[in-house]
Amino acid sequence: MINNKILKILGMLLGFLSFSMFPSILWSFYFNESNEILSISFSIAITLAFALILYFSSYFFKENKHDISSADAFTIVTLGWILTAFFGAFPYYLSQNGLSFIDSFFESMSGFTTTGATILGQSTLPIESLGHGLLFWRSFTQFLGGIGIVVFSIALLPLLGIGGVQLFKAEVAGPTADKITPRIKQTAKLLWSIYLGLTTIVFVLFYLQGMTFFDSICHSFTTISTAGFSTHTESIKYFNSPGIEWTMIIFMFISGISFTLHYIFFAKRKFVYFNNEEFRTYFFLFFIILIVVFINLSTSSSNLYKFNFDTFRHSAFTVTSLLTTSGFVTENYEIWPHLSVCLFFFLFFIGASAGSTTGGIKIVRTLLIFKYIYFEIKRLIHPNVVYNIKIGKKNISEDIIKNTLGFYLFYIMIFVLFSIFISFYNIDLLSALSISASSLGNIGPGLGTIGPYDNWGHLPNAVKIISSFCMLLGRLEIFTVMVLVSRIFFK
Repeated sequence: MINNKILKILGMLLGFLSFSMFPSILWSFYFNESNEILSISFSIAITLAFALILYFSSYFFKENKHDISSADAFTIVTLGWILTAFFGAFPYYLSQNGLSFIDSFFESMSGFTTTGATILGQSTLPIESLGHGLLFWRSFTQFLGGIGIVVFSIALLPLLGIGGVQLFKAEVAGPTADKITPRIKQTAKLLWSIYLGLTTIVFVLFYLQGMTFFDSICHSFTTISTAGFSTHTESIKYFNSPGIEWTMIIFMFISGISFTLHYIFFAKRKFVYFNNEEFRTYFFLFFIILIVVFINLSTSSSNLYKFNFDTFRHSAFTVTSLLTTSGFVTENYEIWPHLSVCLFFFLFFIGASAGSTTGGIKIVRTLLIFKYIYFEIKRLIHPNVVYNIKIGKKNISEDIIKNTLGFYLFYIMIFVLFSIFISFYNIDLLSALSISASSLGNIGPGLGTIGPYDNWGHLPNAVKIISSFCMLLGRLEIFTVMVLVSRIFFK
């Protein structure tokens, strides 16, 4: 049930969203883009008006003297993301670029969920045709979504006298979502300070390597958030700069690491990355796939690539981009050897570390599944022996194992059902599978008709709507959204 505290929090979230649109207006003023000034101004007014309606309508509900429950937290998180994507679509829709509201909503949801799928491209509407205000807004939505707009707003909750533990748990759900500090407000501030610090470092490095000030800030937003939006239709290939590509490789990889480990490193000056089993798996998985792709590409009969450092760079960039669900591109990996393309499709599902800005299933869940399979095989051989499954030195409870198995099953089921749904619209099998996997994994580019040099603008509106829903499912790791659905339809 919707109560007064839920309405207040959602109102405050939309209020924050309306104010977050102001920097886009400043860029439009700077570049003298009067049409976009109007469209963004109207968007601010609409969002702020609805925020005030939600906030003050809460006073018509009976005061809830209790702290928010877990179910309320799931409601806030899910509705918060949906409303944010809905009102975040207005700057696109009200501009004079001819975008439908469905296309605008798709672009907004893709931004806030850090998916990076776009309806813009050479075959539809080139990215460069947007004004600087809208280009900044595209990147800024991914910056906000990277660490979580809900987590960001946790610092506002004490103003309402509401505890934020449940919200934090709902936003960063997973078997290793450990709290850094006992106080949620402090935790949110620490996470965002690290996030902003990394963004600033990347911005400076991009600017020093020849990007314009505007491109530097936009791409620093989307690199640290492992999101994938670029200010150019050619994505990172536009810059034709090995230095920029290596910078992105390094920081996409860093953003794929749990921010808990970053906190320990920056705040406590302790290098404990390799003490973490998930990080070790992430590190070695990256290098194994990179070496395989590099050798496969270098020895390919096509003779497009040679056994040299440039080929290694292209391999490293593509593997990092897909493993971290960033979705940036420099090369058309669809024409690469079949082994490499097969590995890339595998990466659509994996994702990087839990507690990072990446999408996908997450490495820790995959690791836990393989350990569970291994111990079940051992149990068949030695049925009377009791085995404890561990991640690092931590025993994993049976409840977490069941949750992980359920998550995996649910994830694959949604992937299959959505792929079947897409096929109804006469979309080929490879593209259907790729659209489904890319949406759920928050990847962006895929294979087939949504390949690295293509876009999503040609898809039917029904597919765009379902894709948007799948982006939300993937970003909030399925169960958060499904709890709300079950409350609405099965209570």
